[in-house]
Amino acid sequence: MTKMIDLNEKYNKEIRPELKKKLKLKNIMMVPRLEKIVVNSGVGEATQNIKVLDKVMEELAIITGQKPIIRRARKSIAQFRVREGMPIAASVTLRGKRMYEFFERMVDIVIPRIKDFRGLSSRSFDGSGNYTLAMKDQLVFPEINYNKVERTKGMSITFVTSAKSNDQGLILLKHLGMPFG
Repeated sequence: MTKMIDLNEKYNKEIRPELKKKLKLKNIMMVPRLEKIVVNSGVGEATQNIKVLDKVMEELAIITGQKPIIRRARKSIAQFRVREGMPIAASVTLRGKRMYEFFERMVDIVIPRIKDFRGLSSRSFDGSGNYTLAMKDQLVFPEINYNKVERTKGMSITFVTSAKSNDQGLILLKHLGMPFG
């Protein structure tokens, strides 16, 4: 019976020394690492119907295994009927063991289930080595029950790294297993 090695252990034992050589870094502590994963789902309909936000929060909790927090509007926008302080989104910040478990599920299960998938775009980096992936619907997650979904809702998943540049972030995420096209 073989014990499955977790991603954090693999990163520390194999990937980190390899990245140190590849990036020509002097110190092992300079090697970029995955710091957190932020899953955010904006719900514009919540301004008229607050029950929609409850459903989104329930689904995010199922997907991530952690209770989401409500995000409120910072300022009023009349065209969208949004007032300052109104609940408009739900988000979850994953760190540590849950972050690595979620990352493994994303790479191994969720991303291959995306329709017409040909690899992730390497243009979604923010300039600081952080990568944001936009999902059109929550149905690609196996935890979601199709029968209980009233309508599909999109979400953005941001992989925050300690990389100093987009190139370092790309190399790190490739070594961790992200399938870039």
